[in-house]
Amino acid sequence: MIRPISPLIKLFKGKIYTAVLLLLFLLIIGVLGFKIISDYSWVDSLYMTVITVTTVGFGEVQPLDDNAKVFTIFLIMASVVILGYAITVITEYILSKNNYEELKQKKMQKKIDSFKNHIIICGYGRNGKQAAKKLLAYKKPFVVIEKDKEVLEKFQSEMVPFVLGNANEDEILLQAGVDRAETLISALPNDADNLFVVLSARQINQKMNIISRASQETSYQKLKLAGANNVILPDMIGGDHMASLVVVPDLIEFIDNLSIVGKGNVNIEEVGVEKLFTTSKIETLRHLDLRKKTGCTVIGYKDSSGDYIVNPEADMKLEPNSKIIVLGRPEQIQKLNSLYGID
Repeated sequence: MIRPISPLIKLFKGKIYTAVLLLLFLLIIGVLGFKIISDYSWVDSLYMTVITVTTVGFGEVQPLDDNAKVFTIFLIMASVVILGYAITVITEYILSKNNYEELKQKKMQKKIDSFKNHIIICGYGRNGKQAAKKLLAYKKPFVVIEKDKEVLEKFQSEMVPFVLGNANEDEILLQAGVDRAETLISALPNDADNLFVVLSARQINQKMNIISRASQETSYQKLKLAGANNVILPDMIGGDHMASLVVVPDLIEFIDNLSIVGKGNVNIEEVGVEKLFTTSKIETLRHLDLRKKTGCTVIGYKDSSGDYIVNPEADMKLEPNSKIIVLGRPEQIQKLNSLYGID
């Protein structure tokens, strides 16, 4: 995602191009003038033009006649004006860019400060970008913490709030709103860094859900002890996925299609049962009748204690603070969300 360029920055860039063209024009006129008027060689003409334009005060290649002196006077006057203009434009550009970046960061921080129960992604590498892509598709509010400014400048946009800094520092975590966050995803490439982030985040926010990446299997238990609710080993998942494509290829491709996320193609959703009943009384899946109302099929149920039931019975009593997992085509999921006001 390429960030939009400020109109002010565009204006100054146009002025810089103008200043560069004027300097080149001045250089060409100087070289041609000394070549024609004083019959210098091309090298001597370039030398005389450079020392005249820059006013360094070195001696002439040979004494100048009256015509050459008049030409030199006009060349010096023109160079003072053009160099002054170029220096002014470049200085204004640098100052305006710094001010623009500062104002943009303040605006971004104001947006982050308004977040509550959001997600924090630490590290905007391969795993971090994938997490951000899915969260954007589900319209979940999140903040990215990344210490590499070049990475942020390349991928940031108005849709991705960011904090520039090291996620290992408590100050940066607080700047991202870790004390108000619902979930933290630590996707840093180094296990030791992820461990430190998990420890710091857990000390600040005891109730937050923490998901961490791990490269080594030996880091799994350490991250769990540090406070991570879930630890993901991408290499292990990748190997298992490739083997599954050999053993049960059609099943894996079908599951992969379910997990594809993008604009208008979300086809699996989890919903709290409280959102599905307009009255305070929570009943059964049969009373809910989602299949008839939306076309979606209930494929799973998570009770209040966190236990899962696959393909629950229609007459199963639903509990408060539980969730159901539904499957459907994108338009059916959208109908479900619209019917029950699900974000």
